[in-house]
Amino acid sequence: MGKDVLPTLLTKIKNSPKVIREILYGMMLHEMHLDLKKEKGHLDNLFMLVVFGDLIGLPLLPPYYSMRLLPHILPSLETWK
Repeated sequence: MGKDVLPTLLTKIKNSPKVIREILYGMMLHEMHLDLKKEKGHLDNLFMLVVFGDLIGLPLLPPYYSMRLLPHILPSLETWK
């Protein structure tokens, strides 16, 4: 029984910096990270609306600029619609 405890204890000691790092992240940064992801989503939706609003009947930019940006926005265009 004593031999089984030592490897378990060594594993816990080796993983303790990771555990402490994850606890501190959860205490300090997790909520801010979620808020930033939500804000990024809102800004992405606003950008898509301004650039490609003519797809839903709200033209705000001339089509020239929309066509120039189309290759960069194409992957997220289908999910936005």
